[in-house]
Amino acid sequence: MRLIGLAVVLTLCLAPGPPAGAAQQARTPPTIAVVYANNPEAEITGPHRTDRQAIAFVDAMRSLGWVEGRNITIIWRSAEGRPDRYPVLAQELASTKLNLIVVGGGPLLLSALRKAMNSVPIVMAGTFVDPVRGGVAKSLARPAGNVTGLTIAASMTLNEKRLELLKEAAPRISRVAYLINTGVDVPEAAARVLRLTLLPVVVDAPDELQPALADIARQHVDAVFVPNAIIFWAYRRVIIEFSAQQRLPAMYPYEIYTKAGGLMSYGANWVDIFQRAAPYVDKILKGAKPADLPIEQPTKFELVINLRTAKVLGLTIPQTLLLRADQVIE
Repeated sequence: MRLIGLAVVLTLCLAPGPPAGAAQQARTPPTIAVVYANNPEAEITGPHRTDRQAIAFVDAMRSLGWVEGRNITIIWRSAEGRPDRYPVLAQELASTKLNLIVVGGGPLLLSALRKAMNSVPIVMAGTFVDPVRGGVAKSLARPAGNVTGLTIAASMTLNEKRLELLKEAAPRISRVAYLINTGVDVPEAAARVLRLTLLPVVVDAPDELQPALADIARQHVDAVFVPNAIIFWAYRRVIIEFSAQQRLPAMYPYEIYTKAGGLMSYGANWVDIFQRAAPYVDKILKGAKPADLPIEQPTKFELVINLRTAKVLGLTIPQTLLLRADQVIE
């Protein structure tokens, strides 16, 4: 009987267990949320999504072995340009068991998510916040918190470059209406070098936009400058239509403005940013801590020029500028 018992024990000990791959597949796939501040939710969801950033992120994740709907669940959400929806989105996601959040948007959206889920890792995908000055991280090299990724902090240097490009596109301009939020600096030094007079026009709330545009019309300016701010993003079509009606060349911060009919834009390449966010997600899902992953800044910027709009404005864009453009809309 002892021999029979020993044989049974040996058989059980030597019997093969489930393959390592099968054990991995048996685990519940991680769930992450990708949260936008502005882009229409219809463009970022579903297998037929059209948002270039969302497509770039999904493709980059796939190249790292994460296939949406197979071994990872991705929840797509957007506030669609409405800051009042930030707390609602944050609370909705807080009720879901998430392994990680990817966020693209302003500091208020990031703040709402952090407040609702202070222990969930967050990867910024071009978030408009200075992580150190905003209290999100102790340093770019060692964030020391639950937030990492890529930031697009408001850059005076970038706005100086935009002014330079606007002057190059329309050399005769001298008076430029500069839309702005309260407390944001104006690149006066760069303007003086370019022989431009900047006329700051403050807009902090939606009901202030139309009076501000009426004020611009009365000031007889030569051009309009639109920096990055969520209110200008949300009402970009209104600003673009106003500029067209007033026949004013305008500089915008990102490609989405130019594709909607704006004259030109210069800003970070969002497709590249979302592609670069994927490795952060991969590392954190595999055990890395956000606190140990350095926060990065954009490395690719793109100049987009809408020649159709230039033609309507009666503006001839210099060939030297067209040759430097990353995209030309004809």
